[in-house]
Amino acid sequence: MKNENTQKTICIFCSSTPDLSEKIRQQSADFARLLAENGFSLLYGGTTCGLMKIVADAHKAAGGHLLGVIPRYMVERGIQHPELDQAFTAEDLRDRKQVMLDHSDAIVALPGGIGTYDEFFDLLAMKQLKRHQKPMFLFNIGGYFEPLMAMLRHSIAEKTVKPEHLKLFAVADSGAELVKMLLNQ
Repeated sequence: MKNENTQKTICIFCSSTPDLSEKIRQQSADFARLLAENGFSLLYGGTTCGLMKIVADAHKAAGGHLLGVIPRYMVERGIQHPELDQAFTAEDLRDRKQVMLDHSDAIVALPGGIGTYDEFFDLLAMKQLKRHQKPMFLFNIGGYFEPLMAMLRHSIAEKTVKPEHLKLFAVADSGAELVKMLLNQ
């Protein structure tokens, strides 16, 4: 969904934990800056937690347009990012995924935990079922998603996943590569 300030809105799924490697923190922040420098808006979970805050702060510091989708109970806990240009309130995490899908042009998963996997795979399953056709990406910082890709290849070998389902998303190993992919969408 285009807005008046930028070319496209990129949905970011990522970790809410603060205890991350410096490599993940730095490359994620660099990617968020590159998005702003290339005119993309950033839409994310809307909080001040972990990698989500790092990415949001880096995007804002680079002059980017920042959108957040945050469940009502998280707003009540006081963890909504104070510098959002636009905030959407969702009822719960399920609703948040739909709002994020509705307001973005592409989906990018950065390193994260159970919540990030849930978000990415839920939208990937929706794409498989042709409920959306938005581009989806994994930012494979330092090989973070290699074990996941190995599991998916194993699933193909065991015939529980179809080979063509790996074409529903792309993997990028650097922020510059990922921005180039986004610009070519």
